[in-house]
Amino acid sequence: MSDSKYITLVSYDGFEFVVLREAALISETIRAMLRGAFKEAQTGRCEFGEIRGPVLEKVVEYFHYYHANRDQTDVPDMDIPVDICLELLMAADFLGLDSRPQMRDLS
Repeated sequence: MSDSKYITLVSYDGFEFVVLREAALISETIRAMLRGAFKEAQTGRCEFGEIRGPVLEKVVEYFHYYHANRDQTDVPDMDIPVDICLELLMAADFLGLDSRPQMRDLS
């Protein structure tokens, strides 16, 4: 298992994003990929064949946004471009993100 502090997320169109592992673990899907007997657990690299670069970029922004603000009570909304809203919703569903990530066990 890769013990790196960072992981790499790759969109289907080849964009790569280096993400703080702890921040990305709010995704149930990524957590399963990194903790299971998958190649992603060995390499620390997760490839998403259905998610475009701009959408994955916004997902990564959310991971860091949530991680930085997880203990705050008054957090401003993120800016979401209208043209990627539907794709972002589908990506969030695929990644196991919901509106209450703080309710899940992240261990």
